Amino acid sequence: MAASLIRLHFHDCFVQGCDASILLSEAAISTSERTAAPNAGSARGYEVIDAAKAEVEKLCPEVVSCADILAVAARDASFAVGGPSWTVKLGRKDSTTASRDLANSDLPFFGSNVNELIANFARKGLSARDMVALSGAHTIGQAQCFTFSDRINSNGSDIDAGFASTRIRGCRNANLAPLDLVTPNSFDNNYFKNLIQKKGLLESDQTLFSGGPTDSIVSQYSSSPATFKSDFAAAMIKMGDIIDPATSQNGVIRRICNALN
Repeated sequence: MAASLIRLHFHDCFVQGCDASILLSEAAISTSERTAAPNAGSARGYEVIDAAKAEVEKLCPEVVSCADILAVAARDASFAVGGPSWTVKLGRKDSTTASRDLANSDLPFFGSNVNELIANFARKGLSARDMVALSGAHTIGQAQCFTFSDRINSNGSDIDAGFASTRIRGCRNANLAPLDLVTPNSFDNNYFKNLIQKKGLLESDQTLFSGGPTDSIVSQYSSSPATFKSDFAAAMIKMGDIIDPATSQNGVIRRICNALN
């Protein structure tokens, strides 16, 4: 669940800021982000956050926001699988709104190229280096076959032929494939080593090492796991600071994360 919890925090912060809007169910609000294209059928971990919130409410009701629980869960998930830890800033408020439209438009697309990704993250106040570091979360977790089927069947020059064949065979038997074929359950820097070997699973992965402006960052992270982990922690803190002024001013502490009350 570690990859999913980190992703849930990321998908929350990129839509209306870090306000737990992604947790609101369709029963709570008609514009729920859960059914947006980047989340439907792939975002998970809601029940983990709900369970944590329930325990926190027993001890200090209406004090800790769902948005803060998401941020802490992402940090703890990273540390649990060998990734870095960091000091999580607290005090976020929970939104009473959600936006499926913004989830569809603001979340990065698995087919994006490096310049599109840089621009996407820049709109959230994150640098190209932040973007590459955060992309390194793909050192754990899995992707659905439809997100990379075009890439592995392309016979392109930017993908290792043996890697493509392995993934093609894998998709005949399953709907999921690990984003890092080498150590899929460990938070390490093999993701970046894979990119240098043309073994990035998604187009949005391999584009980070494709003769463009982020090649040097990928090379640095591939040779220095300590630098990657340090930069990842810093980028997660920075991402956790993304707020929407309206959400921040009008936010509440929701008692139930998937509901408005």
